[in-house]
Formats: sequence, structure tokens, C-alpha cells
Amino acid sequence: MKGAVILTIKKLAVLGAAFLFPLPALSLAGARVPDAIAAAGDTPVAMLHAEGAQIYHCEADPKGKLAWQFREPIATLLMNGKTIGRHYAGPSWELADGSRIVGRVVASAPGTTPRDVPWLKLEATSQPVTGRLAGATVIQRINTKGGVAGGHCGPNGALSSVPYSADYVFLKKHG
Repeated sequence: MKGAVILTIKKLAVLGAAFLFPLPALSLAGARVPDAIAAAGDTPVAMLHAEGAQIYHCEADPKGKLAWQFREPIATLLMNGKTIGRHYAGPSWELADGSRIVGRVVASAPGTTPRDVPWLKLEATSQPVTGRLAGATVIQRINTKGGVAGGHCGPNGALSSVPYSADYVFLKKHG
């Protein structure tokens, strides 16, 4: 019974955070975040939906075999169906309100299918002082769809743009 009470309190805390920090229809409740990328105790600042592409280039591996290598993401960031920013190399997230965050991958978990890019936990390496992303210290990439390069790689230097979507959750340390 005690566990059920704690679970209910956690659900209420997420709902309360949703009222304080409006999130789009896609919510944390719809995603079971794997332990590998969990940010226990952190508070959501924003959740943005991304629609775009993962860009790859064809390059020889150490054995000389051509293979797709990740280059950069290019995506539009949406909140409640409206464009509010962009996601690009760095990885960086930049919003129309001027807030910009750069992250560094610290953990990953497999995507739902082999064609989905992994779910990620990133540590913010730069943080805005003002704007929607102010105070965010952790970024999670969840609910990924697509984005994995496949098929023939060649010639050397060729580019491939693979459509993807994901949700990015920006969190700050509790307290």
C-alpha cells in the first residue's frame, strides 16, 4: 500500500509540473523512461517535439569498409503544434525566446525498433540564464521514431538524410 501511495504522489507531482510548465499533448506519462537515461528527482522545465532528419556521411571505417557515420541532427522544435525553435549540431537546441542549450551525451538506451535512433540522456554543457530553457541541466531524447541510416553507403563522402522525430525533455536539478 505504501508503494501505491508513493506512486500516486509521483503521478500528482508530474501533473502539477505540467500545470506549472505547460507540456504538449505528448507527455512523460506516455513514455517509460529506461533506467539508463533516467534523471531521478529532476524537475521538467519543458518538453519539445522535434521533426527533422539525422544526417549521415559515408566514410571508410578503420578496415577500409564504407559505412554510414552520424554527422548532425537538423530538426524543427515544436510546442503545442507551433514552431518555437530548432535543433542542430552541437548538439544544440535554440528557441525563439533566445534561450540556447548545448549538450553532451552521457547515457543511451535502444530505440523502440532497430530503425529508431537511441533514447539519450545528455548533460547540459552550456545553459541560458533566461528563457524557457533557463536552469535546464539535463536533456532526455525519448519517443524516437526513425533516424537510423541504412542501405548502401557509397561513394565515399556521400550524404544521407534520414527522417526522424523525437521528444526532448529539459530538466533541472530539484531544489
